[in-house]
Amino acid sequence: MIKLFEDPNTDYERVDRDILRTLEPPGATWMILFATALCGVALLFFSWGTQLYYGIGMAGITHPIMWGVYITDFVFWVGIAHSGTLISAVLFLFRAKWRVPIYRVAEAMTVFAVATAGLFPIIHLGRPWNFYWLLPYPNQRYLWVNFRSPLLWDVFAVSTYLTVSVLFFIIGLIPDIAAARDRAKTPFRRTLYTLASLGWQGSDRNWRHYMAAYGFFAALATPLVLSVHSVVSWDFAMGNVPGWHTTIFPPYFVAGAIFSGLAMVLTIIIPLRKAFSLENYLTEWHFEKISQLILFTSGILTYAYAIEFFVAWYSNNTYERYQFWFRPFGEYALAFWLMVFCNCVAPASLWFKWCRTNLVWLFVLSIFINIGMWFERFNIIIQSLSREFLPSSWGGYNFSWVEVGITIGSFGWFFMFFLAFIKLFPSFALTEIKETIEPPTREGHDH
Repeated sequence: MIKLFEDPNTDYERVDRDILRTLEPPGATWMILFATALCGVALLFFSWGTQLYYGIGMAGITHPIMWGVYITDFVFWVGIAHSGTLISAVLFLFRAKWRVPIYRVAEAMTVFAVATAGLFPIIHLGRPWNFYWLLPYPNQRYLWVNFRSPLLWDVFAVSTYLTVSVLFFIIGLIPDIAAARDRAKTPFRRTLYTLASLGWQGSDRNWRHYMAAYGFFAALATPLVLSVHSVVSWDFAMGNVPGWHTTIFPPYFVAGAIFSGLAMVLTIIIPLRKAFSLENYLTEWHFEKISQLILFTSGILTYAYAIEFFVAWYSNNTYERYQFWFRPFGEYALAFWLMVFCNCVAPASLWFKWCRTNLVWLFVLSIFINIGMWFERFNIIIQSLSREFLPSSWGGYNFSWVEVGITIGSFGWFFMFFLAFIKLFPSFALTEIKETIEPPTREGHDH
């Protein structure tokens, strides 16, 4: 039986009161988390500043591994962003009710994850002040971008995804910001919400334009779920490197992106549910639906991992065969087996209902999944480049504290934005939650 609310007597007034409570002045826990995120941001910029001062040699990038931790982080964060579009746009078009209390968090996660991913191609350049060379515009120096470069493909994919995601996110927020505006208690918040609500009055005309715009952007954003991470996968599939040159990469990357993104949604909403006492809106049914989708995408990934080994064997290509022997038994074998455990073995527990509804296990599992997905990208990038065609060009990767600092700092960057968001704007969708409640009627009148 579908249970949208723990309390069947939930009404519009209670929804406003419970959801807008998240905007109250922050407590000690939020302050500690925000201070920790700021420390992460400081580590990010200190590590990056050190690299800028001493040069790109401070990173572990060296021949033959010219794509390292930074590109691993880039693919990881782009993947995190994908479930937001899936939950907010694709499931909206399919009218999946279980998305309602979580899609706002997923949309915010999408915007902030893309903003985080966008840092890494610039960091990877080594000379970030030359970033504008990637922009195709007429100039007096007669420089033009190289459209055959995967770096340029990423610039177009990420900028398009960010633009559409931000517009979709802002449009969905407008009615809820107006509700927050009407209850704002401080001049700062009242002014902020008045400007951000764009004159929303809740009229019939407002709602008609809102629904048309929201549906349009949902339809526009849906192809991005498939296209953007497919473009990222072509960064590799177009390269003639053992372990990369395969047609399975686009669907494999898209499934992995949704998988990791859903895990990050769990990582965020489980503490939010507890912190703001939102058990009435995030029930076991919602977590079970998310778990089922995670289980499904985990199955696709497990199949993709197995197919990679099968194709390497069936192709009778010596280089491919060696690459897929090296991954589980070479010097980076620990990374491979961590990936298998976190992405294939641990999610299999979700076949059992008690695991799908046990929030402690779901939170731990979400951490495992994101660790496993980071190592998946590590295996694809670093393991493949360390063992290309000629043994004379084989080599290892020299991990640097700068890369570790930037990677950890990127999480601080992401959570800094997210923690600020949940205190400034409604992090749960008032409008759509109310749509799932039976509208109030006057006594003695029909519905």
